Amino acid sequence: MKKLTHISVFLFLFQFAQAQIHEIGIFAGGSNFIGDVGPTTYIFPKQPAIGILYKWNKNPRYSWRFSAMYSKLKARDAKSDIESRKLRNYSFSNAVTELSAGFEFNFFDFNLHESGFVATPYITTGINYFWSDDLYVANNKYAKRLRTGAVAIPIIAGYKMRISQNFVLGLETGARYTFSDDIDGSFPKNTNLASFKFGNTNSRDWYVFTGATLTYTFGEKPCYCVE
Repeated sequence: MKKLTHISVFLFLFQFAQAQIHEIGIFAGGSNFIGDVGPTTYIFPKQPAIGILYKWNKNPRYSWRFSAMYSKLKARDAKSDIESRKLRNYSFSNAVTELSAGFEFNFFDFNLHESGFVATPYITTGINYFWSDDLYVANNKYAKRLRTGAVAIPIIAGYKMRISQNFVLGLETGARYTFSDDIDGSFPKNTNLASFKFGNTNSRDWYVFTGATLTYTFGEKPCYCVE
């Protein structure tokens, strides 16, 4: 009886999974950093950024979204429009890897089983966990410690469209508000390095990914209606 119950549950979950619309694909674009070093332009992709993502479309208006992204973040005070930063002339490079789980909301119905052109603007938020090098500045030179992790909140806006029967193209830009201030080395986590802090210690770092997504859709046609 116990084995029969397990089989029944498995079959139910299998049928439930098959009744959804899934998307899996890639992200390609660029990144930029906003913090205590370099320019403060919010959308200014400079360094290559890549990633993979998966979406579980619960209905035509919202989806669960999961992704993994990677990019190097770089900034130079010499490129800033703030004179004090130009005089300081710091520059840094830090590799960021993030995992994200979130919720995507479509402004218009995005039913991939409808005929004709299907497109909608969308927004996404959720929670990220990212890893970066723990940097600090000593004697006007950057030093590196072990990689550490922190939490960030993504705020993403984009526009997506179906370009063929099974492919969806999206264009998006997404800012990540981090609960960290050490991506640029301005606020080292190690308390022994507190004397090396600089910049606005009351602010947090941001980084932005801007680019395109291309996803492949699969799964049986769901019934979004209530009988």
